Formats: sequence, structure tokens, C-alpha cells
Amino acid sequence: MSPRAGSLRLLLLLGLALGSQEALPPPCESEIYCHGDLLRQVQMAKLYPDDKQFVDMPLSMDPAQVLQRFSTLAQAHNHSIPRQQLQEFVHQHFQPVGQELESWPPDDWTDSPQFLQKISDAKLRTWAGELHQIWKKLGKKIKPAVLSHPQRFSLIYSKHPFIVPGGRFVEFYYWDSYWVMEGLLLSNMANTVRGMLQNFLDLVKTYGHIPNGARVYYLQRSQPPLLTLMMDRYVAHTNNITFLRENIETLALELDFWAVNRTVSVTSGGKSYILNRYYVPYGGPRPESYSKDAELADTVPEGDRETLWAELKAGAESGWDFSSRWLVGGPNPNLLSSTRTSKMVPVDLNAFLCQAEGLMSSFYSRLGDDAQAAKYRDLRAQRLAALQALLWDEQKGIWLDYDLDSGTRNPEFYPSNLAPLWAGCFSDPGTADKALTYLEDSQILTYRYGVPTSLRNTGQQWDFPNAWAPLQDLVIRGLAKSPSPQTQGVAFQLAQNWIRTNFDVYSQKSAMYEKYDISSGGQPGGGGEYEVQEGFGWTNGVALMLLDQYGDRLTSGTQLALLVPHCLVATLLLHLLHIFLPL
Repeated sequence: MSPRAGSLRLLLLLGLALGSQEALPPPCESEIYCHGDLLRQVQMAKLYPDDKQFVDMPLSMDPAQVLQRFSTLAQAHNHSIPRQQLQEFVHQHFQPVGQELESWPPDDWTDSPQFLQKISDAKLRTWAGELHQIWKKLGKKIKPAVLSHPQRFSLIYSKHPFIVPGGRFVEFYYWDSYWVMEGLLLSNMANTVRGMLQNFLDLVKTYGHIPNGARVYYLQRSQPPLLTLMMDRYVAHTNNITFLRENIETLALELDFWAVNRTVSVTSGGKSYILNRYYVPYGGPRPESYSKDAELADTVPEGDRETLWAELKAGAESGWDFSSRWLVGGPNPNLLSSTRTSKMVPVDLNAFLCQAEGLMSSFYSRLGDDAQAAKYRDLRAQRLAALQALLWDEQKGIWLDYDLDSGTRNPEFYPSNLAPLWAGCFSDPGTADKALTYLEDSQILTYRYGVPTSLRNTGQQWDFPNAWAPLQDLVIRGLAKSPSPQTQGVAFQLAQNWIRTNFDVYSQKSAMYEKYDISSGGQPGGGGEYEVQEGFGWTNGVALMLLDQYGDRLTSGTQLALLVPHCLVATLLLHLLHIFLPL
């Protein structure tokens, strides 16, 4: 059965299950890593400070033996095993985290890549060289045992070595890898990028899509679809058209997954538009956050728990796990139990797909397939019309997430609102300047250490006061598309602010972080479900991109600029006029 046919059949089954109020299927078949009594008892006993640790531990023997021994132990204790016996059981039947991986210094890493010479500031140039060194620490390779005994591991086997984010994330992740690859290409590591691309293409061939990350418990959810963009950057760097030709149908297959499984039809002004959303109709707590999800579900009526767990998985699929973006419109928009990700049509997801459709049209034209090129050109045109009709807010001059239940747009600020600008999915040349006005009106330019993820402080990691590297990229490269020197100047200043935050924290702590707290000087970020992580793949990638783009102007020692919006200047001038020219 083809992945597409399998997806259609699964959707029909899920629809029947939802209609009859039956429990949703688990995130994977494993009765150890995805569902079952063993997983429940170990995770609810909280043997480890991070639930992810247990589901990342390899088995010491085949699952059937482990389950049989666990069943015997559970029966001996009336299915409520004491904590000490659980610890002993896990120690006897599982191996420590990371045993299936080995460090891999990339074989195409070389000293002093060319882009370093473009950086004028000596301190920033030295720092960029140290970031280039970090790739060697983040390289991983999967041991052959995972291929020969896959049932003993939650890790999904990949043939080629790869770069991981860092910290607790010892496997590769989907959307993280795009910014990692951008950095690797600047480091002249195209062979590493090709291997990572091939791993993703192999996953599409096997599963019909790219999972959130390389673990079986991530199988039924994806992440923001950037595979086509990854291919574009690799081909632009290497001109390897043969590799593109060999894999173009796999790229199409991945986009089919989003078209078949993640679309929603919205009617407005008498016309119907097809757009995409994040949607993961699978039940049970997320295995890697099991105890948190189970305890959260205890705060809602029993009949709502499966829906909550599915919405949490959709939030994880968005990459923004978690954020006020997915809480707005819920019964209490400050509580994670209000998560309703699948009820929103996200700006960034549709911008990424719009960009992918445009790239696919270009790819097929380059390969001489005019019919397929026209197909994707039409798909992009349809999505552009839908973005304009449903997500564009003329008053604010920006795109906004669309709430399917209320039929309204979410007026809150998020950097993702600028994603179509970054993706080149707009037709009005003045759009970037409108986006600048939007940033001014939202007072975003008053933040001196980075663009905040939102203006709401919910305690979730994808909200204020955290700032994330990929979101800086969305805003900076989006504004840089403007022909206006003023708007381009703001893009540069935002890049200067972010580089200075990264550089200052690195100077203090000798580490790069996945996120930063920008509320009172740049510091490692916080909030969410786990401690802030060091590494860090996409932060390094974005820093190298900005150093490459603006290296002739960026400085390590100047004061961070306070970008005073035009409206504040106008207000100040009026105030002075009233003082000196009284009526």
C-alpha cells in the first residue's frame, strides 16, 4: 500500500473513531515506548527528572521478554509496583541513554571556512570560528545494532551521520535541521548536509512523512515542513541537479502528506479556500512528557482528555510547544489545558507550504517537467489567494492566525506573523514596509536584546520573555526583502541586537543556548517543560547566517540600539510643540 493510500485509509478510520467517541490510537505500536502499563507505571513514578530519559533508554533484550517479566512483576504487586522495585526492573532491562549513538566528528569539517574572512570585528570573527568548532561536538552516528535489532530501541535508524541540536536532544529533529544546514553550508560542509537530507528523504520513503524527530514516539506527528527548502539550499550551494532529479518525487510525496492529512476548507465571501493546520489525532499522553500530560488531563473532564492529548501533540508538531498562540480562545487562555492547536490556521505553516510549492514549480521547470511545474505554480497561486483572503489583516498590515471556531483572526503579536514575507509569499512590493510599521505599532522595536516570541507571559517557552533564533531569522530576512533603505536598516539593527545577545552570553558562559530571555538583558531562556538546553544547533546556524550577511558591519562592543518607532517620535514632537508653542 502506498503511503498516500495508507494515510487516506487511516483518516477514514480515525474519523469513525472520533465519531463514535472511541479512544484515539496511540502514537506508535510499541507497548514500551508509546503506550501500555509499563510506560504508565514508570513515568508516573517519576523515576527521572525528565520523562524523555526513560523513553530514550534502549532495551537489554527483546520487548516480548521485557513485557512478560513486567507482567509477572505487576501481578505479584497487584499491578501497583513499588518505586524501588520499578527502579530495579528498569536497571535490569534497560540501558543508559545514548548507548545506541556514537560521537562523529564530521569528515568534511575543515579549519577556517571562507565566510570568516567577511567578518570585520576581530572578536566576532574569533567567536564565529568557535561556533564553527561546535559542529564537531554535535555530530552523531547511529550504531549498527539499531539496524539489526530495531525493536530494542526508540531511536529510528538512519544510515548517514547527522548534527543534533544538543543537550537533551541527542537525536535529530525536523525543522531544527534547516537552520543547522544553513550554518553547515557556510562551514563548507555540504557532504554532511547531503547525508542529513538523505536521512529525511529515507524517512519520507518509509513513513510517507518526516516525523517530529528520530524516535518512534514521534512517528505520528511531523514538524514545520522545510524539506523542500533544505533541498533548495543544498542545490544552490552544490549545483547537484542529479541529486534533485533522483529525489524530486520524494519531495512531492512529503507535500502530499500535508495535503492529505493536514488541510482544512474555509469559506469566506462566498468562496472556499484550502489551507493547512497542525493536526495529530492520536491519543494518550506524549510518551516523552507522559507524567505532565497525565497530570494536566486530570484537570479537565474525563471525556475531554483524549482531545487535550491530541491537541498537545498538534502543538508539538507546530514546533511551538507551547505558546499562547494555541491557548487563545480557550476557556482559560493562560492554562495549557486550553490548548486548541488544531483549531487555528497558522500563518507560518501556510507560508512554509507556499514557499515549498513555489520551489517545487522551479525544480520541475529546471528538470523539464512543465506539467508538474504548472501544477505547483497553480497550488502556490491558490494559497496566495487564501493567505490574502483569510489571514491578511489590512488594518494591521500583517498576516494573522485564523481561528476556525470563531472565524476571526488572532490579533496578538507573534514573529510568525511575518513568515510570508520571509518565504517570499506576497505580491505587494510595499508589504515589508507595512510589516515595519506593524512592528513599530506593536512596540517590538523597543526590545534591545532580540525580537520576543510574543507579548504574553504565560510561563510557556514559546512566549514572552523568550526569544528564539529561527524567529529572529523570520523577521530579519523578511524585512531585508524591502527595497526601502530604512526597512533594511532596521533588519540590520535587529541582527546586531541578536548577535550581541548571543555573543555576550557566550562570553559569560562559553555556551550557546536554544532560547534567550530578553526581558532584562540577554540571558539563557526558561519556562516550559524542561531546563534550557545548551548546544545549540539552530542558534549556531542563525548566528553564522547573520555574521555572513552583515559581517562587514556587525560589532561586538557597541551599545545595543533602542529602535524608537516613528509613532513615538511623532508623539514626542507634538509634546514639545505644545510646550514651546502654547495655544
